[in-house]
Amino acid sequence: MCGRFTLSYKANELQLALGLNEVPQEIVPRYNIAPSQPLAAVLDEKRRNVEFLYWGLVPSWAKDIQIGSRLINARSETIDEKPSFRAAFQRRRCLILADGFYEWKKTGDKKAPSIPFYFHMKDKRPFAFAGIWEIWQSPDGGELWSAAIITTKANPVVAPIHDRMPVILDQQVMWDWLKPNSPTNVKNMLKPYPKEDLTVYAVNRLVNNAKIDQKEMILPFQEN
Repeated sequence: MCGRFTLSYKANELQLALGLNEVPQEIVPRYNIAPSQPLAAVLDEKRRNVEFLYWGLVPSWAKDIQIGSRLINARSETIDEKPSFRAAFQRRRCLILADGFYEWKKTGDKKAPSIPFYFHMKDKRPFAFAGIWEIWQSPDGGELWSAAIITTKANPVVAPIHDRMPVILDQQVMWDWLKPNSPTNVKNMLKPYPKEDLTVYAVNRLVNNAKIDQKEMILPFQEN
């Protein structure tokens, strides 16, 4: 699964790097984006504006938002079958902006915590995860706009750490993801990202704490 990621670019940098239109100035560098927190997403291919969504998909039929904590990811292999994801996959796809993500490797020692690793592009450029989104109406009439990140099998860079990875869309594919298309064509976009562009290294276990968000988290870490 993808349970933490980063977006360290400022608004104007994102705008230029990804060809976006309106980007909220409230965007600040984030180094530990966690479930139930806001994430930056693009919902419309023509407008290309950035919106803030709640991370944890809450289907329109849900009784409350608690279900979102279990729906932070959607598996690419079954996304068109699961009731929680099927409608969003067909009609409400989005781009979730990022420039890196974390995965954890088990140590083999049951008493030792897993080791976090940080993945990013070798040239450190930002990119987009494939995502889906929903609007949930609360009993008091309010709205919650929420999203989930789609995952696929790991590529050779991620596989030694974890068997799954988020679907990364390059700039040639990301806008096609938002366009109306056949389910087959859309599902064909959900592939492991090529290994050549990604790099990885171990980072500090501080990333385990969702309340901590600082640049030091993405620095290479070695045990003393």
